[in-house]
Amino acid sequence: MKRFILTTGPALLHEVPLKEVHNERNIYRINGAHGNIDDIEQYIQEIRKQIPDADILMDLPGNKVRTNNLPNGEIRVEKGKEFAISSECFNYSEFYRHLMPGMIAWANDSVFEFEVVSANEKEIVFLSKSDGVLINNKGIHIRGIHKSIPFLFEKDRQLIELANKWSLEFVGLSFVRNPANVKEARELISKKTDIITKIETLDAVENINDILPLTPYILVDRGDLSTDIGVDKIPRYQRFIIEKALFFDVKVFLATQVLKSMETRPIPNIGEIEALYDIYKSGVYGVQMSEETAVGQYVTNCVKVLYNMLEEVGVEKIF
Repeated sequence: MKRFILTTGPALLHEVPLKEVHNERNIYRINGAHGNIDDIEQYIQEIRKQIPDADILMDLPGNKVRTNNLPNGEIRVEKGKEFAISSECFNYSEFYRHLMPGMIAWANDSVFEFEVVSANEKEIVFLSKSDGVLINNKGIHIRGIHKSIPFLFEKDRQLIELANKWSLEFVGLSFVRNPANVKEARELISKKTDIITKIETLDAVENINDILPLTPYILVDRGDLSTDIGVDKIPRYQRFIIEKALFFDVKVFLATQVLKSMETRPIPNIGEIEALYDIYKSGVYGVQMSEETAVGQYVTNCVKVLYNMLEEVGVEKIF
C-alpha cells in the first residue's frame, strides 16, 4: 500500500479540514521547524480533534542552521553587495564559530548564494551573489561544517519528548549523516514510534549501506540534498537511493516539489504528472507534499491528483 505524507499548515488543517482529504493512507506531517513547542503541541491536538486515529509524523528540524528573528522578518540582499546578520538571528548561536572568510553559503534550498566575509560573536558579514529577499526560518547551508555541529539541537530533543508524550506514529530524522545519528535518536524515541530517516546529505548517501539496516523507512529530501550535491545530480542519486532501499527492503518516500505548480494552480503541469507516474513505478512507498498542502491554494485538488495517479499506474492498457 502506498502512503502519502501531507504537510499540515495554514492551508491543510485550518482552511481545509482534514476530513475533506482524509484516507487511511494519509500521514499528517508537522514541520517541527515552524513554531515553538506550544504551537506544535496545539497542532497535534487539532489533528487529533479532527481525525482521532490519524497517523502523525513529527518532522524534526535537525541541525540545519536557519535564519531567525530577522529585523522586520526579512533582509533584502543585492548581488555584489555585502550585508550583515546578527549572530543572534540564527537558531544556532554558535554558528559563527564554524565559519571562515571565503566559505560559500547557500540559502533557501540554493536560491541564494553568499560568501562569508567575516564572522564573530556579534555578526556575520556576507557578500551576496544573488538578488532577493531572505526571510525568517530559511536554511543556511555550508558544505562540510556539520560534522562539528551536534546532530540534535535542543528543539529536536523537546520535539522528541512531545512525540513520546502524544504517542505519535512517526518521527522524521533530519540531516542524518551516519549510523550513529540514527542510533542516538532511536534511544530517545519511544519504541512504539517508527522513525523515518531522511536522506538529504551527501554523507548519508555515502553511508547508505550502514544506515538502511537501522530504519524501517527513509525519505529522500531532494531539496536539501541538492544543496550538497548539486541539482543536476538529483535524478541519478535519487535512483541510486531508491534501488538501495528496495534491496534492503526499506520503504522509501520521495519529497520536494512533487506537485510544486499546484501551490497556485488547480491542476499540475504535464511534466509533474509524468514524473509522478515514474516515481510510483520506481517502487517508492509514497511521496510527501510540503508547501503544496501546507500553504497551497488547491489542497483538495492536489490530494486528488495523488490518488488518481495511483489508480492510473495500475492501468496497463490504453483501450
